Amino acid sequence: MDWSKIKTIFIITFLILDVYLLYQFMKIRDANKYEVISEASFEEKLKADEITYKDFPKDPIKAQYLSAKPKVFTQVDTDKLKGKSEDIRGTGTTTLHVTLEKPIKITAKFEPAELSTFINDNVLFGEDYQYGEKSDKDQSITYFQTAENVPLFKNINGMITFKIGDKNQIVSYDQTYLVEMEKLTAKEEILAPLKAIETLHQKGMLKSKSNITKIELGYSTLIQLAASQVLAPTWRFEVDGKESLFVNAFEGQIIQFNSDEKSKVE
Repeated sequence: MDWSKIKTIFIITFLILDVYLLYQFMKIRDANKYEVISEASFEEKLKADEITYKDFPKDPIKAQYLSAKPKVFTQVDTDKLKGKSEDIRGTGTTTLHVTLEKPIKITAKFEPAELSTFINDNVLFGEDYQYGEKSDKDQSITYFQTAENVPLFKNINGMITFKIGDKNQIVSYDQTYLVEMEKLTAKEEILAPLKAIETLHQKGMLKSKSNITKIELGYSTLIQLAASQVLAPTWRFEVDGKESLFVNAFEGQIIQFNSDEKSKVE
């Protein structure tokens, strides 16, 4: 056996392997470098357009698809509210309508704390909702149901809508509630907030001198069926303290809501 030849073959083989590994390392380094440059470039675009934003998590975030079903309210549910309200309707349906015996006075500049005690003490599953939005046009205040400790954005099957009557008083509310929350997939890394902002910017959804005042992760309805729905992780960006923009945190699509469903913009 010619050990000299074998030794030479091993040396050549290891040299080839080293060259290959170096090539792969350079590719990864260049890809990472390009990604950093691209990110920095987009941040420069935002700066040029005078678009500012709040700090957001820098570390990767993981989430998953969920499924849920609308709850059908029963007599047992409505019995829990008797004595606290003058009119309760909705037994056997997915929407509970409650008229308050004593309207609740709120201030002109409403703060969520004004209703927190009432919701926790008087509303079914009140601890599972958080403040969503106030509409002066509709004279209403909406609270979103939560899942995985984050809100379900504008989900008609998981919200409380308080009706504001005369003299800035809450006179009634409608409630829906999602049950049987199940995890459909394993957790996966979602779109970084800056990438979602880039999508909004590319689609012309962010005007010059806009200020993104709040960045929040939640869920929105991806698929709506008669008896159930699929929920997808969603980024919410509050702009100038009033307008909200939504981006699917897996697919990167912009979500636009109307009264009873959502549509997507590529």
